[in-house]
Amino acid sequence: MRDTRESRLLLVLLVAIAFALITVDIRAGEDSPVDGARHAAAAVFGPVEEGVADAVDPVANAIGAVRDSGKRHTRIAALERENAALKAKLGSDDRNRARLRELDGMLKKAGAGQYGIKGAEVIAIGAAQGFSWTVTIDAGSKDGIQRDMTVLNGDGLVGRITTVGPTTSTVLLANDPDFTVGTRLESSGELGFATGQGDRALSVEMLNGRAKIAPGDRLVTFGSRGNKPFVPGVPLGEVIRLEPSRGDLTRTVWLRPYVAFSRLDIVGVVVMPPRTDPRDAVLPPRPEKPKPAPTVTVTVTPSASAPAAGEVAADAARPDAAQPADD
Repeated sequence: MRDTRESRLLLVLLVAIAFALITVDIRAGEDSPVDGARHAAAAVFGPVEEGVADAVDPVANAIGAVRDSGKRHTRIAALERENAALKAKLGSDDRNRARLRELDGMLKKAGAGQYGIKGAEVIAIGAAQGFSWTVTIDAGSKDGIQRDMTVLNGDGLVGRITTVGPTTSTVLLANDPDFTVGTRLESSGELGFATGQGDRALSVEMLNGRAKIAPGDRLVTFGSRGNKPFVPGVPLGEVIRLEPSRGDLTRTVWLRPYVAFSRLDIVGVVVMPPRTDPRDAVLPPRPEKPKPAPTVTVTVTPSASAPAAGEVAADAARPDAAQPADD
């Protein structure tokens, strides 16, 4: 269209009509005179929009997955460098060699569960008055630590982050009476809630009072919505005692935690949750039962010419038994 006076007047007229229709539509509400035209347009163009969306969504999702994958790999690479730096910091003397083994065990646990972790050292222990069990670690907001992140070590669940500073954080330990975590029973998947009991075993309230459970059964974390404060699959402990079943809806069992809370040193903060629930993959392998040694029975049959044991003893006792000749 040429840029003439008539074309400009037509454009102004169309804009004025559009504003008038918008004003009428807004004031009329549900009785708008253009409502029928709107529905007709939706009926015509709606299927086209849905088709375009169906075609574009997989592409958009794929692009998002690639973008997130790139960020995840970048973050994992950064965590690996930080953990390697922690290894170098620990040195090579006898004590630190034990700490390196602890760090290696924790990294293997993290690998089994697909957890992205930031390694840290315990630098202070909170006062235990009033059953308050906390520790301070040397990692904070500058290291990507946030409140309500899961903390673990090479044995299992340590606790969760409660307060965060620039370079340090406080961890509420899993044996604190104010600590509660959702649990899942190995294999069967029965759910419960574990609560800290100070220096005693953890108590677990199983939601199914008739769940089949026995001493030696193992529990892991169930996981929280959005993976905070707990990621799934972290080993928690083994059942050591069961309260008698009285037909109640729930049942209490007692759990020996894997973690020695009074001997914490190297821990890891889960800064990147797993993509999928690792289920029981992080639990340690069960020890193999020793095989009984085979029993061999040997039967000795004396020959016909050989004297019996009793006869040999009798001959030795006879006074006229043969004696060596004198010179």
